[in-house]
Amino acid sequence: MFSISGARFLSDEQVRIASTKINGIGPKKAIQLCYRLGISGKIKIKELTKYQIDQIEEMIGQDHVVHWELKRGERADIQRLISISCYRGIRHQDGSPLRGQRTHTNARTCRKQIRT
Repeated sequence: MFSISGARFLSDEQVRIASTKINGIGPKKAIQLCYRLGISGKIKIKELTKYQIDQIEEMIGQDHVVHWELKRGERADIQRLISISCYRGIRHQDGSPLRGQRTHTNARTCRKQIRT
């Protein structure tokens, strides 16, 4: 098992598929990452050299907001919405759906949290 930027990878996965397991990197960014480093996306993780793994970590650290930085930013955005008491912030506080979903018959998990 390999670990890059806080995500663990199986050694039999392809590089472009495995790199999508890092929070903040989707399929498109994974392909761009492989292209910029000159690595074929179809190479397995176990076939990478230590130098290539270091290059991947460095490239991710420079160009992308990933893992804990991404989660910290999301948390800060939600706290900002709550502090200004806007509609979305109030819905976040209540644990209710906040994008206009129906709550009368759906959103059962949200309603269970409210009852207890």
